[in-house]
Amino acid sequence: MEHQFNISPFTTGLSPAADTLSSVADLLRQILSVQRDHLDHDRQLAAAQDNRTRWRSLLNRWKKDYPELPEDCLEALPILERAYGSLISQMVQELHREGPEALDNEFSLQDFLDRYGMRLGQMGNILSLVGPLAEAASQSEATP
Repeated sequence: MEHQFNISPFTTGLSPAADTLSSVADLLRQILSVQRDHLDHDRQLAAAQDNRTRWRSLLNRWKKDYPELPEDCLEALPILERAYGSLISQMVQELHREGPEALDNEFSLQDFLDRYGMRLGQMGNILSLVGPLAEAASQSEATP
């Protein structure tokens, strides 16, 4: 028994090349749209995370009331950084002297935190405020 199958190709009104080009063009338009959305999002994210702009804005708003603030922050920053570094150095040297068992019991841990915890935390907070102001001031001086 012999059977013969005749299969004719399915065709639309458009040629396969024109249909392919149309779908490729549509896909490229969609990709471009998504890329534009990503770019807008990245720009908004960068603007939201630009703390220097916020600090420069603060300095500009209060320029009349506190004209010496930018220069004072620039002068104070190295002094604060040195004090912070010195405190960290003292803490690390003490831990090195006392050895691995330095903080093994509750009493020694509490004593350690009483001596260094509060001061390190407060100095860190002060540096996190004065540092950006000094940086914004130095950038404002560099950019007329």
